[in-house]
Amino acid sequence: MQSPAEFTGALAVVGIGPGSRDQMTARALKVIARADVVIGNETYLDQLEPLLIGKNVIRSSMGKEVERAKTAIKLAHIHRVAMISGGDAGVYGMAGIVLEVLEHEKIKIPVEIVPGVTAATAAASLVGSPLSGDFAVISLSDLLIPKDVIEKRLEAVFSVGIPVVLYNPKSRGRPQNFSDAISIARKYLDETVPVALVKDAYRPDEHVTITTLGDIDRYCEDVDMHTTVIIGGSESRIWRSGEDARGIITPRGYHRKYIY
Repeated sequence: MQSPAEFTGALAVVGIGPGSRDQMTARALKVIARADVVIGNETYLDQLEPLLIGKNVIRSSMGKEVERAKTAIKLAHIHRVAMISGGDAGVYGMAGIVLEVLEHEKIKIPVEIVPGVTAATAAASLVGSPLSGDFAVISLSDLLIPKDVIEKRLEAVFSVGIPVVLYNPKSRGRPQNFSDAISIARKYLDETVPVALVKDAYRPDEHVTITTLGDIDRYCEDVDMHTTVIIGGSESRIWRSGEDARGIITPRGYHRKYIY
């Protein structure tokens, strides 16, 4: 075990939200500015290019998370290291594996988790207020979690009628997971329940589709790893302006207590 006195550096795991500077927190910008070393998935680092001038930048790729965490910890002995994580560092981000490696190797080191805007709230902001109360977030990626476990979780959350946000809905290697999730949703929810498909929220290729659980099959080909899917709950409704669907509203419950 190493003592804190042996370290002169520090490690921050930084959530950068959707990736644009406008959507990053002031703390995230400050930590990156102070860092000597910035390490992360090359996709996220590409979004930060103007902030990386003059820094030691270490680019990694998907599937190298453990290696990336170990490298960041090693460098943080004597450097100020910013580990970049898309969205929020603690929501399907790099914070978990960094802390697990620190725990496993019994290393005591200054570490800060810098929060960021996660895909669920970024996508929700573009389609009204679909997540006003209780909601669940589930990733359909079965790289780390067995598919049968994911399906049990989907059964549980859809059965209670709350909105559900699906991360990593479909990839070339697992095209069926999204269709299976929709089938589970249809067991518990009406076909009129609204669904939002938000691709690349707050990025140059941003695209939003509002549909329903009954019509979602028309858009399945458009769903990919860049899409965040919001399936409304039993009380959610489409927010309309005339005949146009502007977004989704999930009542929080004010209508039960107040007249407005």
